[in-house]
Amino acid sequence: MAQIDVTSAAFRAGERIPADYACTGKNESPPLSWQGVPFGARSITVICEDPDAPSGIFVHWILYNIPPGMNGLDRGVPKKPVLPDGSAHGLNDFGKMEYGGPCPPPGKPHRYVFWVFALDAPLALRSPATRKGVTAAMTGHILGQGELVGIFSR
Repeated sequence: MAQIDVTSAAFRAGERIPADYACTGKNESPPLSWQGVPFGARSITVICEDPDAPSGIFVHWILYNIPPGMNGLDRGVPKKPVLPDGSAHGLNDFGKMEYGGPCPPPGKPHRYVFWVFALDAPLALRSPATRKGVTAAMTGHILGQGELVGIFSR
């Protein structure tokens, strides 16, 4: 499996995610860039999760069927179920089909993992797609993956 290098102009790996990208700020998605998408990729999926949430892994964002020629996402991806390029939002654990920024309870910092998956096919999912459904649909189709981890606390 290919390793995809994931970066952001907003924060470096292991650093604090700026408040603009959290529920305490503008709550917009951060800019993301990736390199190393393998030949043959037919779609990209981005998932952001908080593995430190009190109730277990909390899904903040699912964006799937991103065109394979894209090498990143601009800041503030529109909060629409389907974007003009065919990318589609899955259902996050806030119950919305959009990005939901870090919003941990007061206390210790939480980690936020931005996963990028390169797939050999677009995902054929019924809306609203859940993390479980996206994971099942990606099984056997992942050509490459990478992650960027940021932290946030309040």
